[in-house]
Amino acid sequence: MRHERVTRRTLLATGVAAGVAARAERSREAPGAQSVAPLLTGEPAGVARPDTGVSVYPFPLSAVTLLTGPFLANQGRTQAYLKFVDADRLLHTFRLNYGLSSSATACGGWESPTTELRGHSTGHLLTALAQSYANTGDTAYKTKGDYIVGVLAQCQARAATVGFNTGFLSAFPESFIDRVEARQSVWAPYYTLHKIMAGLLDMHLLAGNAQALTVLTAMAAWVRFRMDRLTQTQRQNMLDTEFGGMNEVLANLYQVTADANHLTTAQYFDHAEIFDPLASNTDALNGYHANTQIPKAIGAIREYHATGTTRYRDIAVNFWDIVVGHHTYVIGGNSDGEYFKAPDRIASQLSDSTCEVCNSYNMLKLTRQLFFTNPARLDYLEYYERTLWNQMLGEQDPDSAHGFVTYYTPLRAGGIKTYSNDYNDFTCDHGSGMETHTKFADTVYFHDNANTIFVNLFIASTVNWAAKGVTIRQDTSFPETNSTTLTVTGNAAFTLKLRVPSWAAGATVTLNGTAVAATPGAHVTITRSWTTGDVVAMTMPMALTRSATPDSATTQAVKIGPIVLAGAYGTTNLSALPTLNPATLTATSTPLQYTATASTGTVTLLPFYKMHHQRYTVYWNVTSAQPLPEFVAWYKFDETSGTTAADATGNGKTATLAGGTAWVAGRGGNAVDLNGSTGYVTLPAGILAGAAAATVATWVRIDTLTSWSRVFDFGSSTTANMFLTPRSSSGTARFAITTSGSGGEQRINAPAALPTGAWTHVAVTLNGAVGVLYVNGAEVARSTGLTLTPASLGSTTANRIGRSQYADPYLDGAVDGLRLYSRALSASEIAALYTSGT
Repeated sequence: MRHERVTRRTLLATGVAAGVAARAERSREAPGAQSVAPLLTGEPAGVARPDTGVSVYPFPLSAVTLLTGPFLANQGRTQAYLKFVDADRLLHTFRLNYGLSSSATACGGWESPTTELRGHSTGHLLTALAQSYANTGDTAYKTKGDYIVGVLAQCQARAATVGFNTGFLSAFPESFIDRVEARQSVWAPYYTLHKIMAGLLDMHLLAGNAQALTVLTAMAAWVRFRMDRLTQTQRQNMLDTEFGGMNEVLANLYQVTADANHLTTAQYFDHAEIFDPLASNTDALNGYHANTQIPKAIGAIREYHATGTTRYRDIAVNFWDIVVGHHTYVIGGNSDGEYFKAPDRIASQLSDSTCEVCNSYNMLKLTRQLFFTNPARLDYLEYYERTLWNQMLGEQDPDSAHGFVTYYTPLRAGGIKTYSNDYNDFTCDHGSGMETHTKFADTVYFHDNANTIFVNLFIASTVNWAAKGVTIRQDTSFPETNSTTLTVTGNAAFTLKLRVPSWAAGATVTLNGTAVAATPGAHVTITRSWTTGDVVAMTMPMALTRSATPDSATTQAVKIGPIVLAGAYGTTNLSALPTLNPATLTATSTPLQYTATASTGTVTLLPFYKMHHQRYTVYWNVTSAQPLPEFVAWYKFDETSGTTAADATGNGKTATLAGGTAWVAGRGGNAVDLNGSTGYVTLPAGILAGAAAATVATWVRIDTLTSWSRVFDFGSSTTANMFLTPRSSSGTARFAITTSGSGGEQRINAPAALPTGAWTHVAVTLNGAVGVLYVNGAEVARSTGLTLTPASLGSTTANRIGRSQYADPYLDGAVDGLRLYSRALSASEIAALYTSGT
């Protein structure tokens, strides 16, 4: 659906009321209930069906306690608002809609009595109250939530009395649904109903309110009644109007109750116009309202968890890969003016209306579900970390006692954040803000159903693992310090998996002071019988890097580790991107704060999440060459479908499968299967551009050995390239690099060809005049007379796995775990890669 482009400011300027009806299908999303089984491990009574295809689960909110730090501070401000806000003011329009008296003062903003989206904030409030009660045990949140549920039940009971169908519950009349079905202009009524339904489900599951489930079940029956009356064509047509996560909440309700009617109703909201291209991994998002689509993908993954139908999983996975890989800004957000644009348009789409915050909240919700589905993909957690710190934490005004939040996150030079208020705002982002800042505890730790705990995020907190009788305390002031410490209390045998971020080159981990091997972009896995006082400590070096946009190599953002830095410009409203001299970036005595010289003069850069009440720039014009990160790219190839392979370093160097390349079981997880005739994988252009030293390391299984096939070949032509062949015309494996064709090749010749039928680890390191070829962790050949480096090749445009620059045979075999570095790994590091199997 291509929505008319109407911004929040346009709506508010026109009074929001009757004029909203003319702005059909314009809305945005704040996530409702989190997924049922993964939300509630420790499975509460009443959850009837376990999720299919899930192997990792979160701890219940009651098991995780935030300690002093920025997340606890944000949570405290939001929870102060939850206690402050007058429930009767939010219930005012519900009561009036059902002929009940109300003396409360009407709310303003999107909850005014004439705004067609009225009622949505009540659903958000229910979720926030339920989450706060579950996390803190403070009964004030439950008491207020129970009161709201009771009033909603009173309203719903009067549905027939006021001329509505049984079960209908809303602050607007049922005629709004008539207008959706008739394809008349109306502002997203099912979107609002989703919020109410999601809030009721959370009150039932997190706060133990049985009445909430009764009201919700009646609402779901009413939805089924409305949808059953329509033909499939009519249903698909009405899905052009934004409906939030109706498929998600109904699938969740099916998991709770095992009533198949709810699953049928959920599937009525499967939007073919969006799902069909995603199922074939086609990016057709350009021109669509972004946050109308994200909840549909969340619904798809929940429908997979409810049914096991892999098409749903593929839709959700492909959506995430497309959005994160091709539509996402450096802070983790997406959309400009609330709409997806053409793929890889970032530098050309910097405005005051970028990165609507609800979009990012929903993307985190989707990301979380996908990690439960495939915990081998640590890039899910890398994205979660990036977005949580750079956008979600920073959406709240720290000077507001009630946790006021932003709507958009401006990314134009000179942008400034603006915030909500107590009663005259109530946008969807106001609602999602209530939810966001009451659930920070939900993703710090996960566990499987056996014996393993996952430490995902570096947030000061404790987790009580009741099943093991163990508590783990995480002490950290990350990112202001680059370390975290885990202290165990209790005695039990279990496995701890600690995420080592891909951005933390040189990370170190110790167990009770003894070093443990750590690989960036992977888990450190420690299995032992733990005792009280055991300590795991990790340091995570945070390098200063720059991230270029895909559509402009000179438009760059500055990061320290995963934290985006922004230039502080006070009251100066910039008209263009300042030009930054990156060589002048100098650390100050304040953690994570730098000074630098720009075209505007000396400027201070600080973490974007701390940027408030002044103008800023996140992106810069940088004309000098951007240095490569030390760990350039890592392709685990653990995907199961689609034609893209994620870069596990978090650097965004997504690979593309071509020519019928398929997924197959690999050395660990999955691998790419190359068919020997048409199949290959393409890496981004210029992937090693400027590298004076390099390492390429990978696992390869040769199925059929042919002379001059390629494990890899990076170049722009037959004149300028570097490659590794399993067998040259001399009968041995060879690495070569040239800038003058085959006659000018500088070579490293192995003593034998690569073996067939077995997984073999091969690596090439280049450092000055020395090039070394390794097979299965051991050096087999070297050259000490090299004069060429990857930098000599320029910005290569044809970087391939399994295909030559020449008309040589394609590789017949499989490739797994390809790593690229802009330095030469040592012999011991190569040996460690081989022995670890990564």
